[in-house]
Amino acid sequence: MSEVVVTTREGTETRHPTNGPIPGFGFNPPAAPVSGFEITDLSTLHARMADGGLERVHRVDFHTITLITQGNGEHAVDFVTHPCRPGTLLWIRPGQVQRFSHPGAVNGPHVMFAPSFPAHLPGTDRLLHEWYGPACRQLGADRDHAALSALLDQLRAEYTRPQGSVSQEILQLLLGALLLNIDRLPQSGETTDQHAGGEVYARFRSDLERSYATSRRADDYARRLGYTVKTLTRACLAATGRPVKQVIDARVALEAQRLLAHTDTPVSVIARRLGFSEPSNFGKFFARHTGTVPGDFRRAHQGTR
Repeated sequence: MSEVVVTTREGTETRHPTNGPIPGFGFNPPAAPVSGFEITDLSTLHARMADGGLERVHRVDFHTITLITQGNGEHAVDFVTHPCRPGTLLWIRPGQVQRFSHPGAVNGPHVMFAPSFPAHLPGTDRLLHEWYGPACRQLGADRDHAALSALLDQLRAEYTRPQGSVSQEILQLLLGALLLNIDRLPQSGETTDQHAGGEVYARFRSDLERSYATSRRADDYARRLGYTVKTLTRACLAATGRPVKQVIDARVALEAQRLLAHTDTPVSVIARRLGFSEPSNFGKFFARHTGTVPGDFRRAHQGTR
């Protein structure tokens, strides 16, 4: 059974319909000195969500950054399970589907912020509009780890100042520095330069996030953005190594996988939600991009819910 998490003025409330979308959490800390930002730790977060909602698959509409400092566990993000140990850095972006470790397995500082909160700098604005950054990195005992830990300590120190003395501007600047430091971490093992697509790719990805359920035609995106399909293809090839149509289809296939694995929504409803007029067409599309049919994929992932 899927859960729908409803945000209220008192906190969050979990409800259990028969079917429904992947449960989602809105940004609503119980008490915060500034709007759009909170820093806490995983143990406090688990205590706040004592109904186990964090250990079930869900997605959030804000960013979260976590640095594991204690324990060992796992964190699942979009069908990839990441082992977590001291030094693991997690950055989960709005819309990604995730599942936390069991309470007490790991602990560490946990930052939550709305996309509009960090200081508006060219570098931070670019990072906040990327959907391809790695969800998990493993830091060594080096100056990068020390720099991130120091920034997290400064954020917590500012956030917990006496009431009325917390500076939103300082928090925004410190958070911006944290994001920029994360961005320059080594990215070993990656084969494409996601920055290479430049503004064209960034604008395209923004439009894709809004429109993947209504259009899979590269021509539609090119027309709305004022580019040619060739221009979009060049940007996508530079950023991902794949042409624009493959990037579009991959985004649709990912959402289909999320809905099949993490909800009880009928396949026919998922097909319509993703813009397919006939379930059979959706089935062919899904098999072509994942190597399996929707029903088999759902059965294979039911045990992970």
